[in-house]
Amino acid sequence: MSYKDKGRLDVEDRGAVLIVRVDGGPHGVFGLDIANQLDRLVDRVDGDPGIRAVVFTGAHPERFVSHAAVRWLQEEGAASPTVGRLGASAVARVVRGTGRARVPEPVLSRTPLRGAVQLDRLHATFLRMNASGVVFVAALNGSALGLGAEFAWACDLRVMADGDFFIGQPEILLGIIPGGGGTQRLTRLIGTHRSLVAILDGKPFTPAEALANGAVDEVVPQAEVVTRATELAERFGARPKASVAAAKRSVYFGGSMPLAEGLHVERAEFFARVMSEEGQELMLDYIATTEATGELPLYDPDTYAQALVSGSVPGLRSKRKR
Repeated sequence: MSYKDKGRLDVEDRGAVLIVRVDGGPHGVFGLDIANQLDRLVDRVDGDPGIRAVVFTGAHPERFVSHAAVRWLQEEGAASPTVGRLGASAVARVVRGTGRARVPEPVLSRTPLRGAVQLDRLHATFLRMNASGVVFVAALNGSALGLGAEFAWACDLRVMADGDFFIGQPEILLGIIPGGGGTQRLTRLIGTHRSLVAILDGKPFTPAEALANGAVDEVVPQAEVVTRATELAERFGARPKASVAAAKRSVYFGGSMPLAEGLHVERAEFFARVMSEEGQELMLDYIATTEATGELPLYDPDTYAQALVSGSVPGLRSKRKR
């Protein structure tokens, strides 16, 4: 039986926050249809100033995303010529070049490179999530393995259901390794050695283990996962969208560079924001409030608490505009 994809993303619009249920069919798997729909969704939310956050959760009652559709991986691997590590590296470089050249997908789909192209585009989608001003939250309503875990690692925040669930990278048990970014993102989340041991062993983390090692941010009862993830989405999504994007790019991309290069990324993002109309307005408001009250607003507990809720420091100028 050849691979046939019927996965979909079901989107619930709640204004500034979208709730997206990942429906991978009876087994809850992640296939090409979901990858393509995710790509389009990221384009949509990144270009819409009214959308500030996205919460992903699983349509399966006990799984966030089970893992990749294995037949999809197997068939694309079988369709490609057998190459060694150096040959595979060359293929990856060629595919990266075709992506930049925007070679039409129907053309690429008829070549042995199509599997590599699909993987490259999925990586590009995840990277766009990392560079976006939208906050992406994984509401792990159940277990996630392989590409399901990698999808969660690509999000900005992760809330996991407590119970008999698990999350991890079992690919080595199928004679492969993580291909959706697991060796890189899990390493950045929990550290090199713990990531290596988990990937070599193939044993997943329990919710308590994932929380303890920093792979997820919170563990809550299953019935509360989407609610808590939405609360976090609303909180973080209230921050200025352009500043969220700048901070994410600095951390995700600059944070993995040598220090001097990472500082260059931060400087560039900082200068862009400090010169922006939004940044100037908020800083002028802060200065005016300080001069009027004789105290720094962020050293007033009530003002700080309001800022954390609203997403920006309230001041006299902004109050007068309301």
